[in-house]
Amino acid sequence: MSVALFPSVEWFDRVRQVFNTDDRFRGGGGGMCNALVGLKVGPKSYLVTFEGQECSDATEATERDLAAADFYLEMAPQEWREMIENIHSNGHADLHHTINTLDLDREGGISHSLHGDQYREDLFFRYNQTIQYFFDASARVDTQFK
Repeated sequence: MSVALFPSVEWFDRVRQVFNTDDRFRGGGGGMCNALVGLKVGPKSYLVTFEGQECSDATEATERDLAAADFYLEMAPQEWREMIENIHSNGHADLHHTINTLDLDREGGISHSLHGDQYREDLFFRYNQTIQYFFDASARVDTQFK
């Protein structure tokens, strides 16, 4: 399989395929997840849908579309790259590169919303291990960066 460019729908689809077909991503805090997650990578935005134990869809979005997301994760392209390269090197994120640690270590965090609905925003904390497993699945995707 060829190398996938991050960020792109193709990259997210390849990660989805690994995530959805590997039972290792279902235990230890991962599992049922029902959330529409936005991802903001510099000027690019994406919506990733989690339903039950699968990631069912990934689409490119506008920044305005992020209002539909329960929450969105935002980092500069270099920060996303550092996290993904760390995952690729270790097979999973080390303790300094998990989305939870990245959120806690930054003033204002990386998890945001455009709607102000605290219940939906809280889904980040409820499901962050499953979302971490999703990104950990990227260790098995050959990735190139813009």
